[in-house]
Order: sequence, then C-alpha cells, then structure tokens
Amino acid sequence: MRFEGSSSYVATADLMLAVNAAIALQRPLLVKGEPGTGKTRLAEEVAAALGLPLLQWHIKSTTKAQQGLYEYDAVSRLRDSQLGDRRVHDIANYIVKGVLWQAFESDTPTVILIDEIDKADIEFPNDLLRELDRMEFYVYETRTLVKAKHRPIVFITSNNEKELPDAFLRRCFFHYIKFPDKETMQKIVDVHFPGLKKSLIREALEVFFELREIPGLKKKPSTSELLDWLKLLMAEDIPPEALRSKDRKTIVPPLHGALLKNEQDVHLFERLVFMARHNR
Repeated sequence: MRFEGSSSYVATADLMLAVNAAIALQRPLLVKGEPGTGKTRLAEEVAAALGLPLLQWHIKSTTKAQQGLYEYDAVSRLRDSQLGDRRVHDIANYIVKGVLWQAFESDTPTVILIDEIDKADIEFPNDLLRELDRMEFYVYETRTLVKAKHRPIVFITSNNEKELPDAFLRRCFFHYIKFPDKETMQKIVDVHFPGLKKSLIREALEVFFELREIPGLKKKPSTSELLDWLKLLMAEDIPPEALRSKDRKTIVPPLHGALLKNEQDVHLFERLVFMARHNR
C-alpha cells in the first residue's frame, strides 16, 4: 500500500516518502506547515488514491479525546425513561461511536484525519496515546473491549499554535510541508487552471512571491489565496499587462484583497507602494 501522488494534488517526493514511511511504520503522520499548504487535503487525497474510506475529526478548543472514542448520551436516556421508552433498558442504545471506534470496527482499512490537533487542550494528545498505540479501548458503560480489525492510516495536522507533548511526538512520524517554490506552485496552478494563459500565470506568480517577501507582513498570502486571486483575474478578464510593470513596486495589483487578509498588511503594502513611487 503506497501513495504515489494523484492527478488533483501535487505531492513532492519528500512528502510521498513521508506518507509511505508512516504507513510502513504503522505510526500516525504528524503534518505541519503554513496554513494553505495542503495539510488537510493530503489525507483526503491519500484516501482517494488508495481507495480507502476517510473519517475526519476536526478539532476545536472544546474537543475532548473521549469524543474520538465514544460519548454516552445520558440526556437522551433520561428523556426516554420519562417517556417510558423500552430502549432505556439497554445502555448500548445511548453510546455514540466516535471516529476512532468507527475506524476500529471497519471491515476494511481506513484513513483517519485528526485536523488541527493543537487547537485542543494540551492534555488532548496524551489522552490519545494509549488508543493510538494499542489500537484498542475499553467501553466502561457496556464493559466491552473494542479492538481494531485493521490499523488505520492516521494523519494529524498542526498549525503550531501549541507545543505538542514529547511522549506524543515520539509515537508519530513527522513531516513539515515547506511552502511551494515557484516550480511547484506552477504545477499546482496547472492542476487547478489547466487552460490559463501562461503569460498571466507567470506575471501573477511574480507578483505573488514578491508580495510574500515584503518584511513585516502579519499574514503572508498562501496557496489557496493565490488560487482565489487567479480565479478572480480570470472572472474579471484581467490581462497580463495589468500585472506587468518595469518597477512592480510602484503598482498595486488588481484585486489584491484576495491576497492580503487584514487591514494592517493592506496599509503596509500601500505605504510601500507610495514610498516607491515617491522615490522614483
């Protein structure tokens, strides 16, 4: 079972190597990288390429590790008991299976995405250690042990908002997705917009990477923002000439609001353009 990339996702050689290493080691793949570098999309593409079902668990600040295993719906049981429902005599009727339980009982191997694990409480990763290690957990309400029929392929993404515990890191294979260089970005754009004029792509990429290099930006534009910008340039039929200039630093690119996402960065950019014009 090997991942060799897909027609809809540009995976670099080192990324494919990391995916296959995690599969071979039977360890979760912990993926970090700038927002917009395709961390979440990776799990979706691997599942599609390998023909495996995908189970997604998107983490919030209030998410508890227990929810990935199961939850006991005591409120529904109380309501049913008040209504005289016979289902109340079997507590199993009120056990809600989580993503890990669904994966463990699946008759085929699955791909699990645990997305943005660093959003949760600091103890969240440690609370999953035993289950991810042993591929089993105990359901206390029904006094049953749930064991995995097949070890799932687990992808865990992090935006580095919090440091993850060392004990958790030891059990993962780690990969950092570097921001794409111009050549890789060209391939990504070609996948999404195969019919786009090469001259427009060339000029747009020049503007995009120059924008990312501006010192002091609070949020550098990401791949997804570049794709949004290109889509708008196509929709508005903006010609390549509108992006071209002998001195790019003296023009404001059209529809730059798709690239810069807060007023601080917009003001910084406009101020730099104004200063460049003034010093000509």
